[in-house]
Amino acid sequence: MEAVYYAARANLRRLMILHPTWTRSQFAQATGMSRSWVDKWKKRLLNAPKDDEQVLQGLSRAPHHPPPRLDQQVVDRVLEIRDDPPEDLRRTPGPRALLYYLNRDETFKEGKLRLPKSTRTIYRILKENGRIASRLPIVTEPTERPAPMQHWQLDFKDASSVPTDAHGKKQHVVEILNIIDKGTSVLVAHHVRSDFSAETALAAVAQTFAEHGLPTSITLDRDTRWAGAPQGSDFPAALVRFCHALGVAVLLCDPHHPQQNGFVERYHRTLNQECLKRERPKTIDEVHQVTEAFASHYNWQRPHQGISCGNRPPRVAFPTLPSLPKVPDLVNPDAWLSQVKGQHLVRRVNRQGFVKVDLSPYYISSKLAGQKVTLSIQAREQSLQVVYPQEYRRSLPLKGLHQRALPYQEYLALMQREASTQQRLLSLGRWKIRSD
Repeated sequence: MEAVYYAARANLRRLMILHPTWTRSQFAQATGMSRSWVDKWKKRLLNAPKDDEQVLQGLSRAPHHPPPRLDQQVVDRVLEIRDDPPEDLRRTPGPRALLYYLNRDETFKEGKLRLPKSTRTIYRILKENGRIASRLPIVTEPTERPAPMQHWQLDFKDASSVPTDAHGKKQHVVEILNIIDKGTSVLVAHHVRSDFSAETALAAVAQTFAEHGLPTSITLDRDTRWAGAPQGSDFPAALVRFCHALGVAVLLCDPHHPQQNGFVERYHRTLNQECLKRERPKTIDEVHQVTEAFASHYNWQRPHQGISCGNRPPRVAFPTLPSLPKVPDLVNPDAWLSQVKGQHLVRRVNRQGFVKVDLSPYYISSKLAGQKVTLSIQAREQSLQVVYPQEYRRSLPLKGLHQRALPYQEYLALMQREASTQQRLLSLGRWKIRSD
């Protein structure tokens, strides 16, 4: 940088000789420097001989006469106040408090010892004498990648450039459901719709399973279209039960922890910066076109800096992907019970002796009206076991079970209907809360 400044000073001296009548604005424009810089160096150059090269050297900003070091008595007093705060101060004094106490010390005033004037000096004293510990460096380990195509992450991305409809939706007019494989960062699938709901989201997941096979697990956030359930529900939402019945584990992110779904969240940032903000699609058809083109670009052409990809596009780094299990022909619709076996529920018995579990009534005993009972879910027996009070111990068959295998397409249609019902009940519950 000093070479740049040296050339600018030399050019200024040359221009002063060639154009002695120029204004400082003209000198500043010709040298590319500020007018205040021109004023400073023009004055220096005029006071020096024309052939003096030394004047073109920059002057050091370091003080020519550094302040004398603090007396050891002052340093000792700073450490003494730090270790034993005066005047019943019930906290460890920081640099500001130490500066306050030093300036009130009569001993130093009489001795005319130099005292620090800055909290930065106090901090340096504390640091040098071990009163302020250095922070240990934060060492992070990279997330261990699973095997390819075994763990997927799903999330919705809003195409915010699509304008709202005056007579329709005011937000989330068009959304993109993206599915990223955690092991390879490959974009497995993307679905564009203007009517994503619990029912249509389940249909999109089912379509992806049919096209690519069944992964070991999927990760979802707590969007109500995934895991939302109406008030009074005790069993998993329709999509969660659908996946468990197919043998796909569902991992739900903790509330307010998007980093647990970090791979798809990172893809959303890339999609937004490199596609949606550049193309600015205005209709659902345009969103289809730009996201389809970007999906191919992302998987096959765009270098990915993730550890597993090694600065290569995901499908170049993983040209062959493993085959996944196909969707079964027959499905046990009650297989999800294994995920809630042993779960205990507490219910208060109403006046008629009933309790509600997952919105279905179960008769316990009218003698227990107003009292609380504990129920245990027994998956193998497909029943509710009354475990407290023990004198009323009994088994109640679970309602709503099918107890037979269903063809896959019939099971899919059933779960879509349940997802639609779940969404309506959830919306109804919210409307009641707002109206109250």
